[in-house]
Amino acid sequence: MTQTLPKLVTFEQFIEWYPSNGERYELHKGVIVEMPPPTGEHENVVGFLAAQITLQFLQMGLPFRIPKTAFVKIQSNNSTYSPDILLLNHANLVNEPLWSKQSTVIQAASIPLAVEVVSTNWRDDYYDKFRDYEEMGISEYWIVDYAAIGGKRFTGNPKQKTITICELVDGDYQMTVFRGNDFIASPLFPQLNLTAQQIFDSAL
Repeated sequence: MTQTLPKLVTFEQFIEWYPSNGERYELHKGVIVEMPPPTGEHENVVGFLAAQITLQFLQMGLPFRIPKTAFVKIQSNNSTYSPDILLLNHANLVNEPLWSKQSTVIQAASIPLAVEVVSTNWRDDYYDKFRDYEEMGISEYWIVDYAAIGGKRFTGNPKQKTITICELVDGDYQMTVFRGNDFIASPLFPQLNLTAQQIFDSAL
C-alpha cells in the first residue's frame, strides 16, 4: 500500500479528490491509500465469483445488483472501502443519502454480501475490513485467499488456499473456513453448488 497524502482527510475531501486515472483508492481512518494493482489471476477470481453470485440472485428473484464501482462508508472511523465484489440490495438504495451522487452506501441493509479477494495488502481484509464490516452489521463477508497470501493463523501451517465465510450472528462474525473440495456454504445463497477448489482454479 502507498499513502498518497500525508494528512488526514474527510470522506467529502476524499470523494472530491478521487482521480479518474484508473487507479483504485480507499480511505483508511482518514488516510488515502492506493490499492495494489490487481493481477490477472485476481481479476479472474473476481469475475468468476461475480458471475456465480449474479446467477444465484437472479434465480432467486432477489433485487440485488453488483456495481462496477461503489464505496462502503464506515461511519465510526472515517474509512471508506471499495470491495472487490459489493452486492447491493437495490430496494434499499432509496434510503441511502449518498448513493445518488457519490455511489456510496452507509447502511448494512444495503449490503447483503461483501467479498474481498486477498492480495498483498491481506491484513486489510483479515483485520480492518473484518472488524469494520462486522461493526457495520454486514450479514455476510467472504475473504477469498486463492493464493494463500494471508497469515498462518488464517491459512494454516503450512499455508493453504483458503476461503473464509463470515456470518453475522448476534452482532459477531462466525467464521467458517473452506479448502480444497469443500463445498462453499453461503447463508445467503444456500443453493450455491461450488467448491473452494473451483474458485481457486478460476484464477488460471
